[in-house]
Amino acid sequence: MFLLEPPHPNSNWNEVWLMLLKMKGESLPPKMLVGLAKFVWTTLWKLMMSQLAPSNKEGEYVRPASQFRGEIGTEDGFPPEMRRYRLYVGLGCPWAHRTLVVRALKGLEEVISVTIASPSGEEGIWVLEGDKEGCRSLPELYQLAQRGYTGRCTVPVLWDTSCKKIVNNESGDIIVLLNSQFNRFAKNPGLDLYPVELREKIDFWNEKIYHGVNNGVYRCGFAQTQTAYDKACDELFATLDEIDAVLARNRYICGSEVTLADVRLFTTLFRFDVVYYGLFKCDRRRIQDYHNLGPYLRDMYQLPGVQDTCSLEEVKKDYYGNLFPLNPGGIIPSGPDIKNLRLPHGRGGKGTAADNR
Repeated sequence: MFLLEPPHPNSNWNEVWLMLLKMKGESLPPKMLVGLAKFVWTTLWKLMMSQLAPSNKEGEYVRPASQFRGEIGTEDGFPPEMRRYRLYVGLGCPWAHRTLVVRALKGLEEVISVTIASPSGEEGIWVLEGDKEGCRSLPELYQLAQRGYTGRCTVPVLWDTSCKKIVNNESGDIIVLLNSQFNRFAKNPGLDLYPVELREKIDFWNEKIYHGVNNGVYRCGFAQTQTAYDKACDELFATLDEIDAVLARNRYICGSEVTLADVRLFTTLFRFDVVYYGLFKCDRRRIQDYHNLGPYLRDMYQLPGVQDTCSLEEVKKDYYGNLFPLNPGGIIPSGPDIKNLRLPHGRGGKGTAADNR
C-alpha cells in the first residue's frame, strides 16, 4: 500500500486518471478514498459550473446579458401583424414562462404562435421538434438569424417568421411588447399590465424583484462560495419578507390590478417550493408558509389562462433532470401536488391606497 497525496488543482487530468487506473483492484483507506473522490468531484463541479453559471472572483453568479433587443412597431422593421411572430419557449424556464403568461392574459394565443424547446441533458442545448423553420435546435435557429453567432442560445425568443430574424431574446422586453404592440388583435386589449401612471412603481419593483428574487434564487443555487451563497440567501428572503408585507395591504404588488411586476414575480414563486427551496438551497421558508405570498401565488395561478401556461412536471424534469452539477443522480421528486394551487385564495378584498415603496 502506498500513500497518495491529492493532485494539485492544476495537474493534468491524464495524471488523475492514471492514478485511478493504478489503484484499480486495490483496497484504499477510507480517508484516502474520500479525499480523492472529493478532489475529482469538486474539480469537475467547478469546471461544469464555469460553463453553466459564470461567476465573479467572489464566487457570485453573474447572469450574461441578452444579445437581441429589437422592438415591434419601430424603425427596427418589425411591424405588428397577425400571426407574423412566434415565441420559442421552454416550459421549465421561468423567464420564458413570463411571455406565456402575458400572451394568455392579453388573449394573444391566435396572434403569436408558440414552439416548445426541450432541454437536452446530453447535449446541453435546447432542442426543437417539428420546427417550422427546419431547425433541430435553438443554436441552429440563432445561426439562421445571424450567421456566425457565438453567444448564448437562450429562451425565450421572439421570432419574426417573415424575415427569419430574432426580434428579441430578453424576457423583460418581450412581455412589454406583448402587452402594448398587439392590442388591435388581442382578445383583451383593455388589459394594460404596464399603465403609464404606474410605470415608475412597476419599474421600481421589477428591479427589486429581479435582483432579490428572480435572479436571487439562481445566485443561491449557483453560488460557488459560502460567502456568495449567504449574501444571496439573505437578500432573497429580505425581499420576500418585504413583498409579503406589501401584499398584506394590496391584492397585487402595485395595487388592486395585476401588472408586469406580478407576472415577473409569479413565475419564480411557481417554481419556488418544488425546485428552489431544495435544489437551490433556498430553504429558510417555503412560499406556502408565508401569510400573504402563499395566497397571492394561488391568486395569480387562478387568473384566466394562467394555469394553462404552467407545467409543474416539465419544471421538475428540467431542473432536476438537466442541472447535472446540482443533481448528479438525476432523480426527480414525486411532489408536490399541484391541486394546492387551486384552493381558494381569499384575496379579492385587498386595498389599493398604500404607497408600496
